[in-house]
Amino acid sequence: MTGGAPSRAGALYSPALLGLAVELADYPLSEDMPIRGEARSRSCGSTLALACTTDDEGAIATIGMRVSACAVGQAAAAIFAKEAHGRDAGSLESSLGGLESWLAGDTERPSWPGLEALDPALPHPGRHEAIRLPWRAALAALSNLPPAR
Repeated sequence: MTGGAPSRAGALYSPALLGLAVELADYPLSEDMPIRGEARSRSCGSTLALACTTDDEGAIATIGMRVSACAVGQAAAAIFAKEAHGRDAGSLESSLGGLESWLAGDTERPSWPGLEALDPALPHPGRHEAIRLPWRAALAALSNLPPAR
């Protein structure tokens, strides 16, 4: 079949979204990043392992990831990684809350740069947990910070 309206999958897996997924290569998971967290989607089984370093205030300084997810989850991870530098646990908790409200249809898209690329995933609730993975993994990692001295 040719022509006509794009399929729902075609609209979801746009070239822009697929291009974001490729950008994950810029954020390799490195053994020398000591702060680690993981998240798993209960709905689709996608996983994300995250490692980072932090600055003196506990904000993310460098980040790496290993993502086993659909292209939507991979794109969400790339969007997260691009803007994670300088974010601390409080900022990420607030961002995750806004993200969850947006995915539920309760609020406008949060101000996290790049999230507009995920607009086509809104009508696909089966993809929502994959979108949340990087925020959840980062919060898990930052919860492992040693106490301040």
